[in-house]
Amino acid sequence: MPAQPLPVSDYIRQHIRTVPDWPAPGVQFRDITPLLQDPRVFHALVETFVQRYRQSALRPDVVAGLDARGFILGAVVAYELGVGFVPIRKQGKLPYKTVAETYALEYGSATVELHVDAVAPGQRVLLMDDLIATGGTMMAGRTLLEKLGASVTEGAAIVELADLGGAKRLRAGGLALFTLVSFDGP
Repeated sequence: MPAQPLPVSDYIRQHIRTVPDWPAPGVQFRDITPLLQDPRVFHALVETFVQRYRQSALRPDVVAGLDARGFILGAVVAYELGVGFVPIRKQGKLPYKTVAETYALEYGSATVELHVDAVAPGQRVLLMDDLIATGGTMMAGRTLLEKLGASVTEGAAIVELADLGGAKRLRAGGLALFTLVSFDGP
């Protein structure tokens, strides 16, 4: 009897590397690069998102990716859906006029920017990143897109770090989320 295929979330989870004590002692870094290195896993990852967002109710007009790993997945998903892609970058990286949003980090703050003409009022935007930790980056990205009049229909990520509470905060703030894998604690 042939083996039953794994659910896609389990398949993806098996290919996420945990790097202990990086970038600081006690941190368990969830590394997605093995997902990208194996073409079969990368294809399964992309197809999972593409199938979800091909549905007319969830289909975006534009995909926005958060700097930097959100660019990898977001651009490929946008290409497969036949829609545009816009990068939300760290401060000082975009060459044209921008809008900016500053958000809190554990120790300090960071700022992300978006070109003023990146989206049009009323466009439906899918906001993508590799993982959701505290939720600050995704919330800042949502705020930028909404400043320009777009509607963020959903936030999507590969990984949710549940113990950091970001996904819970984003949902409480009214953002629908879709993630494939959740990790609790170390």
